[in-house]
Amino acid sequence: MEIRDLQPALVWQTFDEITKVPRPSTHEELIREYLLEFAKKHSIDVKTDEVGNVVMKKNATPGCEKAPVVVLQAHMDMVAEKNGDVQHDFLKDPIRTYIDGDWVRAKGTTLGADNGIGMAAALATMADKEIKHGPLEALFTVNEEIGLEGAEKLGKDMISGKVLINLDSEDDGEIFIGCAGGIDTTAFFKYNRSASPSNFTYFKVSVSGLAGGHSGGDIHLGRANANKIIARFIWECSNKWDIEVSSFRGGNLRNAIPREAEAIFGIHNDQQHAITKFIKKFESEIKEEYRGVEPMMNFRIAESEKPEYCIDSKTSLNLIRALYSAPHGVVSMSRDIEGLVETSTNLAAVRMEDNSTIKITTSQRSSLESRKNDIAGQVEAHFQLAGAEVTHSDGYPGWAPNMNSEVMRISVEAYEELFGEKPKIKAIHAGLECGLFLTKYPGLDMVSFGPTMRDVHSPDEKLLIPTVDKFWKHLCLVLEKIAAL
Repeated sequence: MEIRDLQPALVWQTFDEITKVPRPSTHEELIREYLLEFAKKHSIDVKTDEVGNVVMKKNATPGCEKAPVVVLQAHMDMVAEKNGDVQHDFLKDPIRTYIDGDWVRAKGTTLGADNGIGMAAALATMADKEIKHGPLEALFTVNEEIGLEGAEKLGKDMISGKVLINLDSEDDGEIFIGCAGGIDTTAFFKYNRSASPSNFTYFKVSVSGLAGGHSGGDIHLGRANANKIIARFIWECSNKWDIEVSSFRGGNLRNAIPREAEAIFGIHNDQQHAITKFIKKFESEIKEEYRGVEPMMNFRIAESEKPEYCIDSKTSLNLIRALYSAPHGVVSMSRDIEGLVETSTNLAAVRMEDNSTIKITTSQRSSLESRKNDIAGQVEAHFQLAGAEVTHSDGYPGWAPNMNSEVMRISVEAYEELFGEKPKIKAIHAGLECGLFLTKYPGLDMVSFGPTMRDVHSPDEKLLIPTVDKFWKHLCLVLEKIAAL
């Protein structure tokens, strides 16, 4: 069976079409063309703004014209992550989906259910002829995964609705009414190249197979950070022997916990036997530390050809110290909502951009604006002490919960009516676009809900099939109840 054969048919068939359209962040041209063609095919009014956001409009079911206008919102782009041994061009190749029991997954890459399934539900709503609803608008934003650019630059008067349902959540039975704000902090080390010593033996050390995941939704799970593991290993080596570091590369995206990292370093020939014994000890210890959390961890080290150059000794030592000691993970928990991460930071990626610069990308999140700025400042100070230059992104605001929300009340009532249990009302530590929508449209009444997904932003991403049907039924009943207002 293929995913297009699943039920509800219209949602799964649309999602199947979306997975065949390349749409990594900053490259939404093809998915935008798909949306415009979809609107044309179904005779739906559509418009775009300067940054490429798309809005579709659908008239109310006869008799429901006076109901509040509802905006259904999802983002076009997906996180482009793959396993190191997988050949996949995210600019050209379709996602290869398959059914694994009750889950839909992708072969070696991210699935793109974040937020492809939200797009599919919004499009199915626009195309369906049976749903009872008031006036509808479907908003599809660009570049959500790399800084919420589409929401930040949403064109004036693109939407008119006073109610917005964000379709970018990842847990059935949970309705979200708030989210964290975020900011990125980037450090730059400048270095000189020095000729690699000829009396050293060089090694390539790597870690792979980590669970990774979303730097907001999964940060509390205590998963390993590949950059931290490699930095720790080299730091411990540097405390025992003279070493030279030639390269360091790890992680990929600012909002993904890094799953893979590697470095090339050298040690004096006289110490080659000593390091062999240390490697076994380190590997055993690190795997024991993450036993039950990282069962697929793969730590490898092998001799490497002598590189032509190394990073100058002062900078390489500062780099390794900074990466090893950099804060990563949960900083504090919310005092208002049990189990909610309040503040966190993610040591996301390390890149040698040219022959003189090493770029380190980190991201910080918090439901409190002051704490967001505080942890970003701590990360800045940390890397400044190591001699790096540091910059910050503009950041984005959080979305403060509104316990008097009418659409929240309706969403809870609809879920309970359909499934006989009351959904949980929660805030999410991940960033949603809702906070930015409020800055442009202050009167919006918003909720966010969706089907169950796990391990988003990683090649282990999966979508729980039975919850998609529940998601669809819930969305339809919420629209019907709003139409009756």
